[in-house]
Amino acid sequence: MIEQEIEDHLCTGVKQLGGEVRKAEWVARRHCPDRRVMHAKRCCWVECKKPGEKVRPGQAREHDRMRLLGEDVVVVSTIDEVEAFLETLK
Repeated sequence: MIEQEIEDHLCTGVKQLGGEVRKAEWVARRHCPDRRVMHAKRCCWVECKKPGEKVRPGQAREHDRMRLLGEDVVVVSTIDEVEAFLETLK
C-alpha cells in the first residue's frame, strides 16, 4: 500500500460524511500536513503516511508548533487509522 491510497481513502470517507478536504501546502515554509479536513464535527490537519512510515523530524516539530497554538493535527498510516479518524466525524 502506498501513501496515496491512504490519502484517497481519507478524502473519500470525509466527503461521504458530508465534509470537505483540501490539499495543503505552506508558502515559503516546509512540513505542512497533507490535508485540511473540514467537517461540522471536527476541523483538523491530517498527515498521511504509508504503513510503517513515521513523520520526519521537521514534520514532528511543525505538528508540535501547530498543536501548541491550538491546532488539531492527526497522523494516519493505515486504513484502520483512517477509519478510526472517520468515526470521530460521525
